[in-house]
Amino acid sequence: MENKVMVLVTGGNGFVGMQIVYQLLKKGYSVRTTVRNLKSADKVKEALKNNGITSFENLSYAEAELTRDENWALAMEGCKYVLSVASPVFFDKPKNEEEAILPARDGILRILRFAKKAGVKRVVMTSNFGAVGFTQTDNKRITTEKDWTDTNNKSVSVYEKSKTLAEKAAWDFIKTAGGNLEFTTINPVAILGPSLDAHVSGSFFLLQNLLTGKFKVVPNIPLNIVDVRDVADLHIRAMETPEANGHRFIATAEGQISLPEIAVLLKNKRKEISEKVSLKKLPNWVLAVSSIFSHQAKEGLLFTKMNRNISNQKAKETLGWKPIATQEAAILEAVDTMIKYNLIKK
Repeated sequence: MENKVMVLVTGGNGFVGMQIVYQLLKKGYSVRTTVRNLKSADKVKEALKNNGITSFENLSYAEAELTRDENWALAMEGCKYVLSVASPVFFDKPKNEEEAILPARDGILRILRFAKKAGVKRVVMTSNFGAVGFTQTDNKRITTEKDWTDTNNKSVSVYEKSKTLAEKAAWDFIKTAGGNLEFTTINPVAILGPSLDAHVSGSFFLLQNLLTGKFKVVPNIPLNIVDVRDVADLHIRAMETPEANGHRFIATAEGQISLPEIAVLLKNKRKEISEKVSLKKLPNWVLAVSSIFSHQAKEGLLFTKMNRNISNQKAKETLGWKPIATQEAAILEAVDTMIKYNLIKK
């Protein structure tokens, strides 16, 4: 029996993680995935089976958490690559910034330390566009991987701050203590598209809010969107391509689309579930006034000022990556997933 290349995917029961596991198995890799509880393994297998995976001899599981050292050495044993996809989970809103930042930063540093010790060749980290361009407001230039979000900006949310500081800590580790360990990051914008099961990303809440009429008037916020299948493909290309080492890659479909434009898309293409979708726009000046009193409105106002002219050229040129899905297709696939798994709460 041939020795297959072993890849560790953290968080294989998540929206992105499961799609990566699915694509790796289709490509013939041996995959080990971490879950916080081995009871989740059955759910992963069931979802993969429902999407056409018939053999599971190349799939194994390890129980490990980002907040603890236990089992990571065992999980990485024999692995050539580690795709660090899992993020710390908060069942309640963090009481303060440190409660969010420390687990994110310590989690990736834990992965890198154990990967180095295990002789792993390369770690690919799932970062976020929140670590790249949330404070890039100059519309005269394109946002690229050279940009970093300014964590001192008061309008930046704790989530984006934690992602930025975690990624910076990872690059610092590679620079000062990484040795021969190779490293690259994927920085996706809002991730939509089809899910392999009922587990979806936080970006789906935007669609949920539109479809349930929570937005009585829709903020004129521009967005960048990418399909989960394209994000998974980009991770694998970053893992396989020698030239990817030491680089960041923004994952985004072409162009941008605003929340009001998404509302119109839903009305036109998914009429049967869009009766509550509002087509009334919220003027930006209302958001500006509200931002004085509301931190949520302050974050929303930052979104209206953010430069959404984002380049995915580096991923195309270095990795030969080309998104299979437009933003509109990713949105409609996400809505179809919500319908399929009854995720649209009335």
